[in-house]
Amino acid sequence: MSVMHFHKDSFEKDVLLSSQPVLVDFWAPWCAPCRMLAPIVEEVADDLGTQAVVGKINVDEEIDLASRYSVMSIPTLILFQGGKEISRLVGVHSKEDILDMLKTE
Repeated sequence: MSVMHFHKDSFEKDVLLSSQPVLVDFWAPWCAPCRMLAPIVEEVADDLGTQAVVGKINVDEEIDLASRYSVMSIPTLILFQGGKEISRLVGVHSKEDILDMLKTE
């Protein structure tokens, strides 16, 4: 499954109301660590297939969403389940770390 791109107009439907776990990558194109994490997030999305939704939010374009979830540093990965944040990783992490985070949901 490919990585989706979330926006404020679809965030509630695509993330908060999803029946599946949703992993959201808060990032920006100018952020070098974000660019390092991007291929790992793609691999996670491929590995998960239909078990979870994986998407990105550009913090420069979606300032309100970043603020709403107190994203102070990027990259930040937030795992949502049932409309609530259940886990968070800040910075670059390994694929294994991210998959482990998804197993705790």
